[in-house]
Amino acid sequence: MELFGIPIQAMMGQLLIGLINGSFYALLSLGLAVIFGLLNIINFAHGAQYMLGAFGAYLLLNKLGLGYWWSLLLVPILVGATGVLVERTMLSRLYKLDHLYGLLLTFGLALIIQGIFRNEYGSTGLPYSMPSQLQGGQNLGFMFLPNYRAWVIVASLVVCLATWYIIERTKLGGYLRAATENPQIVQSFGINVPRMITLTYGFGVALAALAGVMAAPIYQVSPQMGADLIIVVFAVVVIGGMGSIMGAIVTGFGLGLIEGLTKVFYPEASTTVIFIIMTIVLLIRPAGLFGTQK
Repeated sequence: MELFGIPIQAMMGQLLIGLINGSFYALLSLGLAVIFGLLNIINFAHGAQYMLGAFGAYLLLNKLGLGYWWSLLLVPILVGATGVLVERTMLSRLYKLDHLYGLLLTFGLALIIQGIFRNEYGSTGLPYSMPSQLQGGQNLGFMFLPNYRAWVIVASLVVCLATWYIIERTKLGGYLRAATENPQIVQSFGINVPRMITLTYGFGVALAALAGVMAAPIYQVSPQMGADLIIVVFAVVVIGGMGSIMGAIVTGFGLGLIEGLTKVFYPEASTTVIFIIMTIVLLIRPAGLFGTQK
């Protein structure tokens, strides 16, 4: 069976790959949007923190014998804690300065982290096996759907929507948004704003680490895996709108699908299509599709 002269199995296979990529785009851009939207920090270390998540899972398995499910629980907490430490000891000193200083600091941290792991493990990717419970797949007739990839898509969507709900529909989210607009008023209600900011940054970092754990069985664990992805994720954030939570989610999944379709109909443009879309969006709507014009 063919569609537009292309076998349906090939098209659905590329759409699945696009949806998998879109799941990671959405999770990572969500973490960036949370950090920028609530803290006004452009976190260039996000790709390195994603890589730390994958390496955290790899090290827990090989050093402590803890498998995928333990890593899924522990690694985001541990990497998020390193984010808390970075915010308290470094970023908190830059809030009164130009945003460029925060960008330069996080960019430098990314280079240091990647350099340390490349020195220790080299540039060759390291394998990480998927959990036995999610091996195999389902034959849907028109395509074969691997169980692990279906899990990644569903889990990413649940985490993204839960984060959106907490920030946009709960009292805690209201406090977070208010603290970015007028921290003095929020502080007058007895809320510890600096602690809230620290935990928010840690949460954004934890989202990157969670994506890294889920990516480990699909892609090889490598010091460069974050550097290869972060530029695309920044493009996703710009298209969706800097700081827009729903924009990060919708744009992440949507651009993953567009990238997958481009590989079917015009493979030569598959690596640039997201940047072409970013250019068009910036020309028409500089604040992004879901951003607020100021």
